[in-house]
Formats: sequence, structure tokens, C-alpha cells
Amino acid sequence: MVAFLRLALRRVAMMPVMILGIALLVFVVLQFSPADPAYNALGDSASPAARAAFEEAHGLNDPLPVRYFAFIGDLVQGNLGVTVPPSQPVTDRIATAFPLTLQLTLLGLALAIVLALVLGVTSAMYRDRWPDQVFRVLSMAGIALPSFWLGILLIQQFALNTPVFPTGGYVNPADSFSGWLESMALPAFSLALPVAASLARLIRTAMVTELDRDYVRTAKGSGLPPSLIIRSVLRNALVTPLTVLGVKVGYLLSGAVVIEAIFDLPGMGKLILEGVMGGDVALVQGTVITIAIAFLVVNVVVDLLYLLVNPRIRTV
Repeated sequence: MVAFLRLALRRVAMMPVMILGIALLVFVVLQFSPADPAYNALGDSASPAARAAFEEAHGLNDPLPVRYFAFIGDLVQGNLGVTVPPSQPVTDRIATAFPLTLQLTLLGLALAIVLALVLGVTSAMYRDRWPDQVFRVLSMAGIALPSFWLGILLIQQFALNTPVFPTGGYVNPADSFSGWLESMALPAFSLALPVAASLARLIRTAMVTELDRDYVRTAKGSGLPPSLIIRSVLRNALVTPLTVLGVKVGYLLSGAVVIEAIFDLPGMGKLILEGVMGGDVALVQGTVITIAIAFLVVNVVVDLLYLLVNPRIRTV
């Protein structure tokens, strides 16, 4: 337990350093944006004197390191700036949009895990037989299938040709839970399928490896119920897929940004597109940093889960 706490504290202690690095990268990259904050804030009718005064008031004439540390100071206080007129705090816009992106990501993750477990375990139990062969073909197709292209196909088939689901839009679960499920079903499946195919292949390989171990043959010879054996094998086999789960959640987060644009969902993707199209550096900066920090937090949580399920790594 002491070793686990030590490694957990080490992972958590690294988070502020990584957040500073993420903020630096995003800040420097956006400094090369052609967008003019003074022009966006004051409009094209503003005089040169008014623009100069705006730049002086907001520190735009300061050296880059000074602006970066000022940005970090604001970030620590939870201040990500304001959007271009009509001016709104970026944190307020993110507070409205991020919950939707989080809902989509978690729903896609849950669906991907369920599909991966069903397909991976079934394929391992029927290895080298026709269910396993079918799974291999489907999993390769699922991995190669871009989520945005799958989303377009799903809209064409299940929203236009056969109007089972809406083509887009968002329904708040507080207003209608069934409407929320309908609005999130196609986007979540678009995100989940490529991840499920990749995880299922890992689960299948890990399951096959575990099924060939001596303890499984001993358990079968002792007459233990097959369900108990499968549970034990699955628990051991899930250690390997868990190591890549954090990366997959990052894929879901980044993919959600694109999927939201396709299904017209008012999440972080819409904010990023709005910021890019409107030249709103503060909005783009805030949304990208928020997504990056969320990805970082998820990876730390997955690392801690991996420490729990794999005690051997605690001695490293």
C-alpha cells in the first residue's frame, strides 16, 4: 500500500509540470495566429490610436515571456480571458460546452468497452473457428474506419433513409432522457466503434495467452465452473488493455470535437470552430488547454487504476 501511495503521489506531482508545458505549447503556437485581437475586439472602424491603446491596456506590446507568465497567472486563477464582442468570459463558454463533450466521451467509452469485451471474449473462446475469423475481419475494418466518415454514413442510413435517429442537435437529459439518448446514439457509436475494434483485438490476444497458461488447465482439471474460470482469466487479461485505455480516451476526446461538428452538437468542438472562424485567440486557447488538461487527468487516473490491478509494477 505504501508503494502504491508513493507512485500515485509521483504521478499526481507531475501534473502541474505537464500542465505548464501544455500551456506553453498552446500559448506559443497561437502567437503565430494571423488574428489581430485589437481588430477583433474593436472592429475595422477603430482608429489606430484606439487599437494602440487596446494593445497597451491588454499587454499585447509586452515581450513574449512577460505575456506568458501573465497568462499562467490568469490560468492559475481560472481566468482564460474573454471572447471577442459580444464579450463573454471564456470559462463561462467552456462551462456550458464541456459537459456535453464529457457526456459524449463517456458514453462512447462505455459503449466501446462493452463492445470490446463482448467481441474480444467471444473471439478468444472460439479462436480459430468461424466467429474468430469473422471478428478479425470486422476488427480490421473497424480500426481502419475513420469516425467522422462513419458518422456521415450513420446519418445517411439511420437519420435520412430510415429516420430512426435525428440528424443532429442536442437534447438535455434533464428535459428528456430518451431524447438525450436518441441525440447521442449516433455520435457515440461513431466514436466507439474504432476504439472498440482496437480494444477487442487486445482483449482477444490477452485472453488467448491466459487461456493457454497452466493455472487454467489446472482449474479445468479440478472441475471448476467455466464461468468462474472465464472471470479469472478475464481479470488477468484486462491488465494489458488497461495500459492503452488512457490513450483511447484521449482519442475519444479529440474525436468528439470532430463528431460534434458533424452532428451539430454545442460542445467543445463547436467552440473551437467558432474561435478559429472568428479569429478568437482566447476562445481557441482556452478550449484547447481545457481538452489537453482533461486528457492529462484521464491518463493519470488510468495510471492509478493500472497500479491497482497490476501490483508488480509497484516495485518499479
